[in-house]
Amino acid sequence: MQPNNQFTFIDLFSGIGGFRIALNNLGGHCLGFSEIDNDAINTYCENFSEAPLQNLGDIKKIKALPAHDILTAGVPCQSWSIAGKNLGFDDDRGQLWNDTLFLLNQSRPKAFIFENVKGLADPRNQTALTYILARIASAGYFARHYVLNSSDYGVPQDRVRVYIIGFRNADYLHKFRLPTAHKNHFKLADILQNCDVTNPLVLNLGETTDIFDDNVADKRRYRKSTGMNDFFLFNDIRNGPTTIHSWDLLDTTERQQQICHLLLSNRRKRLYGRLDGNPLSLAHFKALDSSIEQAELETLVDLGIFKKVSYSFTVNAYDNGDLDAKELTILAQAMHGEITLDVLKDCLDIKKFRIELEKILVSLMDKKVLACSEVRYEFRYTKISTGIEGINRIFLPKSETFPTLVASDANDFVALKNINANNDHDYKKTFLHEIFHKQLFRRITKEEACLIQGFPRTFRLPDARGRWMKLLGNSVSAPVIEQLGRAILATGCIEGFESMQIYQNDDRPLVVG
Repeated sequence: MQPNNQFTFIDLFSGIGGFRIALNNLGGHCLGFSEIDNDAINTYCENFSEAPLQNLGDIKKIKALPAHDILTAGVPCQSWSIAGKNLGFDDDRGQLWNDTLFLLNQSRPKAFIFENVKGLADPRNQTALTYILARIASAGYFARHYVLNSSDYGVPQDRVRVYIIGFRNADYLHKFRLPTAHKNHFKLADILQNCDVTNPLVLNLGETTDIFDDNVADKRRYRKSTGMNDFFLFNDIRNGPTTIHSWDLLDTTERQQQICHLLLSNRRKRLYGRLDGNPLSLAHFKALDSSIEQAELETLVDLGIFKKVSYSFTVNAYDNGDLDAKELTILAQAMHGEITLDVLKDCLDIKKFRIELEKILVSLMDKKVLACSEVRYEFRYTKISTGIEGINRIFLPKSETFPTLVASDANDFVALKNINANNDHDYKKTFLHEIFHKQLFRRITKEEACLIQGFPRTFRLPDARGRWMKLLGNSVSAPVIEQLGRAILATGCIEGFESMQIYQNDDRPLVVG
């Protein structure tokens, strides 16, 4: 039963209000929010009937916060994300943690919830996470971090994030119990509109049905009983029974497919470079199969499957005064008069200063400072999230979850009907024939994206796809925050909320609108 009194909270890096939805549902009262993105500010104010004056503005300019019970912050994540450059505190956005912790120490709330990408908890960022936790401890707070997937807390989305939960009093941290993970009642098929309702695996609820209504009948559960994936990955640098390669989509010979698989199976070997994926030269191909001719590799380039890469460079004599700082940074990586692409791509300074590597290399070759000494061959499509020809993954309606919503609108699609097959070969063949070639797939809609993120279907967002995808992708999954907030209140850190139920061992979904 909801208590009559309210607790107060402040919403830093508020975005469009994922934290606010969650804490409002628990009886919280927002005393102010901090956001600098105009689209997010307008969306926040429209959905919560909030005056723009309640926006505290740029966190770097906030000197003090009013007294409140819970502080929330979805600190910008690009500094630790694989989608960014992994620069951590070398990135200005990483420094925003210091501003957040300054305000925590200044305002002294009873508890806080901080959220960030899972990369913050990766081994490569252990020093940064240790630093953040040490700063929290030095402020007199007691905290733990948790790595949670939204799909375990009532959201049909695989969204793994780090949550740091802390209290001013150590006793409450000891009382804090992480809500038990539970399987979600609702699957992707439950929220998709205009899918094939003749297939018994698909449930179309229509426009007016709220999927979080416990009265909705005939909810179906989906299982990967055949062991086959419920999505197809369009990718040339991974392999699997449901991976679609560019040579599957073009009219290629068996010989050409063999050469493609040769590159696929060898490009990640350290023998060919220090990167996670390295191009191979003609000499490398011949060492693997002496019958391969350069003309065959060139044909794959002409087909758009391979691309040619300038990999090694000889450094000629040059005058420092004729070059800019970026060009000199690249030349500083030379060893014994040679520079290789893998060394440049692995260079922290080049990442830190956001040097456009390809552009600067061309400039140095135009100036005759560099001369290409080795050409290699690589797949044209090497970025996993980009996929092939603008398609990364196509999810069948029977999929249990959708992938992480991101601000850049990943190239993920949903099929308009399900398929079945007796084996992997037929499964892939049926998918290509019945779904891909017939164009029976589409992007998710705005309403579907809201539900996938745990927002109400009716949440108001801009019309332009790029705008609402950015806003939702940068947000938090509201049901996860609600369950964490419920567990915080159940510790008794805020008087009057000790009896708050946290749904331990309960698998019901949360109501978000």
